[in-house]
Amino acid sequence: MMKHSGQTRRRHGVGAWRGAKDAVGAALLGLGVWVSNAAHAAVNDLPGGPAVNQLNFHPPATRIAEEQHWLHWFMLAICSIIFVVVFGVMFYSIVKHRKSVGHKSQELPEPIWVELGWTIVPLLIVIGMALPATKVLVAQKDTTNSDLTIKAVGMQWKWGYEYLKGEGEGIQFLSTLDPKHRVMSDSGKPEAVDDYLLKVDNPLVVPVGKKIRIITTANDVIHAWMVPAFGVKQDAIPGFVRDTWFRAEKTGDFYGQCAELCGKEHAYMPIHVRVVTQEEYTKWVDDRKKAMAALADDPNKEWTLAELVKRGESVYAANCAACHQASGKGAGPIKPLDGSAIVMATDHAQLIQVMLNGVNGAAAQMPAWKQLSDVELAAVMTYAKNSWSNNSGQVVQPKEVLAARQ
Repeated sequence: MMKHSGQTRRRHGVGAWRGAKDAVGAALLGLGVWVSNAAHAAVNDLPGGPAVNQLNFHPPATRIAEEQHWLHWFMLAICSIIFVVVFGVMFYSIVKHRKSVGHKSQELPEPIWVELGWTIVPLLIVIGMALPATKVLVAQKDTTNSDLTIKAVGMQWKWGYEYLKGEGEGIQFLSTLDPKHRVMSDSGKPEAVDDYLLKVDNPLVVPVGKKIRIITTANDVIHAWMVPAFGVKQDAIPGFVRDTWFRAEKTGDFYGQCAELCGKEHAYMPIHVRVVTQEEYTKWVDDRKKAMAALADDPNKEWTLAELVKRGESVYAANCAACHQASGKGAGPIKPLDGSAIVMATDHAQLIQVMLNGVNGAAAQMPAWKQLSDVELAAVMTYAKNSWSNNSGQVVQPKEVLAARQ
């Protein structure tokens, strides 16, 4: 009786434990569903960008993207039909001619029409799939007769744009993730915003209905310029030039991201293209050129410490704080600037070379920043030399940077 009683208690204990485990599992599952639904309820579809619970491609904004969508469903339909027919015949044969109902294996003759059939039919299917695919591929690569030519330069971890041909020629700027989104990401508890990690400080602006040629290259590692709504994805490779094109058929904001794993900040390299009317584009070009003229600083001018520190603070926040932190303390393998011997050195040559050419060693890595102007580089170095505990009083003049470039 004692033995049976002990076994009964163990069975009851196991049953109770399993019941408790199932209850906890159900509760956690319910909590997960609730949290997921709550998060989705707070975030909406982003026009021109990703949608909540998105399964299909982005809604197309160009003819090429529309052709890609049609091609996708066309290929999927053909593959589905082939799948159903082949496996249907196979399983029918297995069930209908199984040994258990008396069927016996036998050798069948192979008439010429069978040989021709399973050779010609697949060939025709492949040709039927290749013709429309080739048409779309050739159209994607035809970058001739463009209205605007823009160079997109990938760099760790932002995009640089330069308008090479057409209205707006000469305009150039950097497009960087909005610092507030980086702060949200670092917090581990980002706000529920529709354009999370897609908002930039300077979007690429183009006119609607115009053929835009994008020339891609990179300064450091391989990147990729991708905007799904345009049906565009082109690698940006250091030392090489590639090109692609799009013609947006409607105005609005369209989003993409770097589509090539390019380092630890890969997730913070968004693409934002703003498509506007021709009148709005002309006004934007005028305003942008006026702003560029106002910022066209003379590198031979003698700047004061206060002027450079003020200018350098904004340059640091836009380009350096993501890695070196706002406090200048760095993080992990990122070297601190606060108290750095290179930053505090009275000889500015080494620091200038680091800023211009970057560092690519086993102990430390840093991208080159030669895309910044001489004044911006001098300002951010002066800021680093006179911020946090670095009260050196030193000033790096833009003409020092200019001389180092030469």
